[in-house]
Amino acid sequence: MYETIYGALAGTAAGMNVPQWTIETMREVAAGRSDVRAVRHPLGFVCLPLERAGERGVCVHVWSAQLRAGQATTSTVHAHSWDLVSYVLYGRLRNELVDVADDLEAPTHRLCEVSSDAAGDEIRRTGRLVRRGGSVSEVHQRGDVYGLPAGVFHETVPEGETATVALGSGRPGAVDLALGGLHTGTHRVRRQLCDRHETAHAATVVLERIGQVGQPRAEDPCGCTKR
Repeated sequence: MYETIYGALAGTAAGMNVPQWTIETMREVAAGRSDVRAVRHPLGFVCLPLERAGERGVCVHVWSAQLRAGQATTSTVHAHSWDLVSYVLYGRLRNELVDVADDLEAPTHRLCEVSSDAAGDEIRRTGRLVRRGGSVSEVHQRGDVYGLPAGVFHETVPEGETATVALGSGRPGAVDLALGGLHTGTHRVRRQLCDRHETAHAATVVLERIGQVGQPRAEDPCGCTKR
């Protein structure tokens, strides 16, 4: 799945191929014909994890007032251990690329390492004190493809109802990082799985926003649904 979607994003017809693949996939989830279980992500969105194969994964991320997301126990400024390529299905979001520098004299945050497994996330306090500096805004809207390399500190801010197809490719040796408070201690956050009804609802929200609920099955020009 990763290679197929990645290839579609790199092509000239991404605006047709990727939404069509999403429609087909979300219809399966909404109808209960999929084993996918949505997750309430602590960064404020609902994640539909569609594939995880080794260091690569494919998800649909949904920011919606109709869905209950998780809440972060650190700040929402973070850096991935993986390279991100994302396609905006609908809506608009802003990535704030944040300057973070070591600062023992007047730190604003403590760096935390985040380790994830099937049960949840372990937030590990480190001895590294940092200062959050300025930021540069990148705005992305429906039909845009954008990337974020591993290790870049950022904060993603949706502007209303928004959904993306997110592809991640892990970098060996890299660690997920987040800016915690100066006194944040090591702790564990339990993963908040949605039940089947909530998962189907999340998929339906995406379909309604794309505007394809109830339409007949279309041709699949890139073969994205032939897995």
